Amino acid sequence: MKPLNLFIILSAALSCSGFSSVPLVQSNAGASITSLFSTTDSKDISTATTSTTDKGLLKRDRYIATNRFTVRPGKGAKFEKRWATRKSRLATLDGFRYFHLMRRVALEEDGTNTYDEGSGDSLQGNYVSFTVWDKKSDFSAWRSGDAFKEAHGGTSIGAFVSTMVSSAMVLKGAPRPAFFDGLLVQSKPPEKLAQTVDGWRNVEADGINTLPTECFVACNQFFVTPENAQAFEQRWAKRESQLKDCDGFVAFSMMRRDASAKGHGVIPLSSGEPSYTSCTIWRDRRAFDNWRNGSAFSKAHGKPNDAESKDDEKPKAPPQPLWSQPPEPVFYEGTLVINNSEGA
Repeated sequence: MKPLNLFIILSAALSCSGFSSVPLVQSNAGASITSLFSTTDSKDISTATTSTTDKGLLKRDRYIATNRFTVRPGKGAKFEKRWATRKSRLATLDGFRYFHLMRRVALEEDGTNTYDEGSGDSLQGNYVSFTVWDKKSDFSAWRSGDAFKEAHGGTSIGAFVSTMVSSAMVLKGAPRPAFFDGLLVQSKPPEKLAQTVDGWRNVEADGINTLPTECFVACNQFFVTPENAQAFEQRWAKRESQLKDCDGFVAFSMMRRDASAKGHGVIPLSSGEPSYTSCTIWRDRRAFDNWRNGSAFSKAHGKPNDAESKDDEKPKAPPQPLWSQPPEPVFYEGTLVINNSEGA
C-alpha cells in the first residue's frame, strides 16, 4: 500500500477511535457553536495544558491567527514577493511566537511536492499566513495597533488604495481570516533562528521564482460537532505522542476554530469547514516521511509494530465515530519563517 494512502486510512481510523470529525451543525441538544467553541487562555502557556474550562473543553495554550488566500494561477511568486517586501515589525511585538507563509502542495511518491492551486472556490485557499501568539489578547493588541496598519498598507489613503489594487491583480476574491485556539501545543527550540531586520525577514524576492521552502506542514482537518467536542479533545489529550523525540520536528498544535472571533473579513464557521485541524510543522518533507514510516507514527495512531503484534491477538473494535465525514489531510510548504528561541 502506498505510504500516503496509509496515512489517510490511518487518519480515518484515528477518527473512528475518537480522533474524529463532523461538520459544525446545530446539535440535537441545541448546543451553541459559538458558546462551545470559545474558551479563555490557560494560565500556564509554557507547556501544553490538559486543564479544562467550565464547559469541559481544553484551555488554550496559544492563539493562532491565519488568513487564507486564493492566489490566481501563475501569480504565486508575485504574491510571495509582496509578503517578502512588506513593512512589518511582527517579531518585535509582545506575545509573538512564530510565523510562516505557506503554499498548498500535493505529495508525490518520489518524495517531492508540487504546488496545488486548489479548486478556486475552496474556503481554504492555496496560500495561508500562519501566526502563533502567546495569548488572544496579544493578537488583539496587534490587530488594533499601528503595527497592523503598517503591515497592511493602511498608513495613508494612497498606500491603502495601492494595496487593494495590487491584491485584486493577484488574488481571486477577498482573503478569509480564520482564528484558532491552539491546544496540546508541543514545540522544540529551533535549530537556528531566522534572521530579521526590524522584526521582519530580509530576503530576496524577484516575483518570478517562488521563495525557498523553509519548513513542511502536515495538517489534518476534522469536522467535529459541538456535542462531540469534549470527547474529541480528551481522546487527543490522552494519546501517546513521541513527536518531540523525532528528528526534524518543529511544533504541533490541535487547532480549535474560535467561532467567537469577529473582525473585518471574518465569516461564520460553515458546515463545510473543519472545526478542528491538527497542525504539525517539520523541518522538511523528509523529516515528515521518516516519522510517517516509523514507530512513532504507528504508536500515535494505534497501529502496533510488527515486533509488538502477535498473530493470536484480535483487533479491538473501534468506538463509535465522532465524525460525519472522513478527515481531510492537507499539506503545505512554509516560507518566510520567523521564530524565537523558545519555540512556537
